[in-house]
Amino acid sequence: MTLSELSQSTAAQFAKTYGHPPRWIVAAPGRVNIIGEHTDYNDGFVLPMAIERYTVMAAAPSAGAAPRVQLRSTETNGEAVVIYLSKPMQPFTKGAWVNYPSGVLAGFMARGITPGGFDALIHSTVPLGGGLSSSAALEVATATLLETITGQKLDLVEKALLCQKAEHQYAGVPCGIMDQFISVMGRKDHLLLLDCRSRRTELVPMSDPSVSLLVTNTNVKHALTGGEYAKRRAQCEAGAKALGVASLRDATLATLEQGRGRMEDVVFRRARHVIGEIERTTQAAREIQASHWKAAGELMYASHYSLRDDYEVSCVELDAVVEIARGIGLEGGVYGCRMTGGGFGGCTVALVKTEAVAAITKKLAEDYHRKTGIEASQFVSRPADGAMVLKA
Repeated sequence: MTLSELSQSTAAQFAKTYGHPPRWIVAAPGRVNIIGEHTDYNDGFVLPMAIERYTVMAAAPSAGAAPRVQLRSTETNGEAVVIYLSKPMQPFTKGAWVNYPSGVLAGFMARGITPGGFDALIHSTVPLGGGLSSSAALEVATATLLETITGQKLDLVEKALLCQKAEHQYAGVPCGIMDQFISVMGRKDHLLLLDCRSRRTELVPMSDPSVSLLVTNTNVKHALTGGEYAKRRAQCEAGAKALGVASLRDATLATLEQGRGRMEDVVFRRARHVIGEIERTTQAAREIQASHWKAAGELMYASHYSLRDDYEVSCVELDAVVEIARGIGLEGGVYGCRMTGGGFGGCTVALVKTEAVAAITKKLAEDYHRKTGIEASQFVSRPADGAMVLKA
């Protein structure tokens, strides 16, 4: 479904739900990270792109004297959640989807920007739980809707940081800045090179229609014990401390080798991944800008193997997709493939020849099912625009 068709469909569902057409419609995309994994909390670089999968919000002013916001999502069969604007804002039950938009609303109201009462319907084509940032798409769509209703636009960085804060404080998820930044700032036919320390962004052109990104959802998410993410973050901090630097962003592979004797082997390997991944990410941006697809693909493979062996956040299913892709190879139209997201399941991203997409998806799906017994979900995307207003 095109974005225009998605907008029309959401408007029709809104009218069916509320009995009148919406006044405003906005959309914000999900994202896939091309390369740069577990580098964000080490002050490193990431290279995401907005995908052609969106969260759309349709809304109209609400009737009644008491100012309130009524939110409905097609994911929950349109069950209404009501927020009374005259009452102090606070999170809902832990894990509730409404914490994402309500946290954004709270951020606007804390700035003195109050929208007045409205009814909204949310519909999303960003896969849930696949590591493609459906949460950030919902937050950024909410922020874009509030800007549209109030006529008060935020600075792009402020908007992204407000959405990140909503996820921290209302959803209880200590996410980095990548997801919100790319959903706000994405641009068609461009990737976004983001410096997670300075928050400086650089648009990296990827306008060649002969290449596309193929996302494969393994449809597994392994339950973890022992706080694996927190453990790795602590190991990175231990590595930086042993090297005498503020963060692993400030280290090189040469200084890491020199300091190997001052840290445990597992800390050394975690640091080796991060330092190498930061280098790979900036190099990949340059290779993509120059349309050096083979070189960019090799960096993606190197990223995956580092995540698998040094950072230990891959899993059998992710490895299976990458190895199938590597087997298809350049002759079959695959330049490179890697896991994307936090790991232990979720999605892979592959850089592929557009003309070979149909054959590649068929081969990947069949071989993955043969190896794992699981049906994968797949879609292809070109770099998309960030948040936008579809009707004002």
